[in-house]
Amino acid sequence: MANIGDGFRDIFFAGIGALAITGEKTKELVDQLVAKGEITVDQGKQINSELKHKAEAAAESVRFDALEARMSMMTPEERTAFAQKAAEIAQSINARDAAKDAAPAAEEPVEAKAEAVADEADAQ
Repeated sequence: MANIGDGFRDIFFAGIGALAITGEKTKELVDQLVAKGEITVDQGKQINSELKHKAEAAAESVRFDALEARMSMMTPEERTAFAQKAAEIAQSINARDAAKDAAPAAEEPVEAKAEAVADEADAQ
């Protein structure tokens, strides 16, 4: 028997699938209009860009709606534990990203250094 979480997951995936199908069909329509010369390529790009932003906003809304629905089913203690775990994960990812940004650039491969030395010797 499926639980409520599975139902929310299915609803979430159905929403994402609907957005993807809508985006694909809209792109096909815009491509057809461009091919027929009814709109310019620049207008088509602008429309696609606007649609992409709207689809991203709708997907974000669906994600947050699903999260809110899931959290409303939790007890206050479960919500607190969930929030603490989410904060720990965010802190870990932020620290990893900061370490990655602060890491010095990797040195040139040994082969590239050897080739540079050889080129310099040939030049002399």
